[in-house]
Amino acid sequence: MPATLSPTKTRAALRTSARVSLQLLLVLLMTAVTLWILGRMWSIVWPLVVALLLTTLTWPPTRFLRNHRWPPALAAATVTLGFLALAAGTIVGIAVPVAAQSPELATGVADGIARLREWAAGPPLNIGDDQVTSALDSATAKLQDSVGSIATATLTGVSTVVNGLITAILALFLMFFFLKDGPRFLPWLTRQLPGRLSTDVPTVAARGWNTLGAFVRSQAFVGLLDAVCIGIGLWILDVPLVLPLAVLTFVSAFVPIVGAVFAGFVAVLIALVSNGLTDALIVLAIILVVQQLEGNVFQPMVQSRGLGLHAGVVLLAVTLGSSLAGIVGSLLAVPVAALIAVTWNYVRDQLTDPVPVPAPDPDPDPEPAVENAEGVAPA
Repeated sequence: MPATLSPTKTRAALRTSARVSLQLLLVLLMTAVTLWILGRMWSIVWPLVVALLLTTLTWPPTRFLRNHRWPPALAAATVTLGFLALAAGTIVGIAVPVAAQSPELATGVADGIARLREWAAGPPLNIGDDQVTSALDSATAKLQDSVGSIATATLTGVSTVVNGLITAILALFLMFFFLKDGPRFLPWLTRQLPGRLSTDVPTVAARGWNTLGAFVRSQAFVGLLDAVCIGIGLWILDVPLVLPLAVLTFVSAFVPIVGAVFAGFVAVLIALVSNGLTDALIVLAIILVVQQLEGNVFQPMVQSRGLGLHAGVVLLAVTLGSSLAGIVGSLLAVPVAALIAVTWNYVRDQLTDPVPVPAPDPDPDPEPAVENAEGVAPA
């Protein structure tokens, strides 16, 4: 006789599925509301996030000064001004070489376009000058028709630059206050929260801070190694803009996987325009070797006790972040994923029943004494 489904068990399974589905819908709804609120408050949230990332990078020297009896305000002000001077020097170090070598690059781009036209005019494409001229005329007409859109885009770009400056200024001020008053935050938070939250939230915050610091410092170290190795290769090949390309490699290291691809593409393009195809292929080989060393040697060594995220999770997080929020999403994807992992691990630990410790075995009964042939037990 074939087995039949139990109506009682079926109804119980459906009720359980419906209850779990409703709970998941409520969690997703709460997540969507939280993200919507963060989006409405982004003008405040973004400087706060930037300040936290900068604080994790500048906290070690601040802690060193505080441990050597520097007042908190003086230590924070010294590190903030030092960081500002370093950032300004880096920007000047990039802008000056770019401005000095821009005519050479413009000439190289023009020569590259001329060579490309010569190649396209021959087999197998056989594109004549009249076809190129027609395409240029069409592009010019479309450009003239898009003057209004270009003006709007220019105004948008100016607004973006202004917002970026405001964000940078706010982030610097917040970084100063975080460096000065950061150690007081967790005790203050403990006093403000009721009940068990006064223990759980500060604990998760402390673990998240350690994870965020591990991410920023490890990415900075790996980015510095990449910048030095690739910069030496570009310098040996006499590729222009070595310092800006090295700085771009260092900055791009904070966007895992995607940043390395972007920085490598720019370096190969500059080498192709300025030095030719052979040097561009050599630069590509150098970048591939350095990236392989980074992915298989540097990062496992540096981040083995850091984030604890699989490379596939990192790639998916960066892809999702870039699709949701562009460059900002790519930058924040891995830290956010690491913080989610920290929170989940803590919640899982709290919800897991402790493993019972087996009771020790009672002392075994002493072995009975064996009497000898004379009926006397041996001593």
